[in-house]
Amino acid sequence: MFAISLGDDAAELRPLEPWRAEEFLAHMDRGREYIGRYVGLPSAATDLESARAFLQSYAEKQAADAGRIYGIWQNGTLVGGVLFRIFDVASGNCEAGCWLEPSAAGRGLVTRAVRVLIDWAVEERGMHRIEWVVSSANTASIKVAGRLGMTREGVQRESYPYGGVRHDMEVWSVLAPEWRAGR
Repeated sequence: MFAISLGDDAAELRPLEPWRAEEFLAHMDRGREYIGRYVGLPSAATDLESARAFLQSYAEKQAADAGRIYGIWQNGTLVGGVLFRIFDVASGNCEAGCWLEPSAAGRGLVTRAVRVLIDWAVEERGMHRIEWVVSSANTASIKVAGRLGMTREGVQRESYPYGGVRHDMEVWSVLAPEWRAGR
């Protein structure tokens, strides 16, 4: 297994594999309400069986080269994660995403972790376009897209029914030449 340092604050990026389901569930339980404000991830991991199944689905995506999931650990505790929800090698397009429990918010962990993912996708895998799709109400995630040098392409109005509300979803992206120029 590997761990990639995200800086000198004891933060690391590691694979989030099915054998970590118990730890993942405990993390979801700590941040369920906060994480679930804009994403459905907490409803996908409500007990050990569903947490393991969720992580297994990403293990299968990784085996098929169609997605990946990584955890963010700080001081040895899982506090968040980043993923490629979509990873389409044939088209050169992928979609990155993230989540954090409240104790880890505001420290730049997601920005640093997604930089690692984008560097890998562009430089190692030859991806051309990395997307970031975010609720217009999720200002923290929108700020991450901006810090990553992404361009806001538009808004899909009321396209995401979640939590009894139809959310406007913003589409942000960065293209490989832009990413390289910004590094």
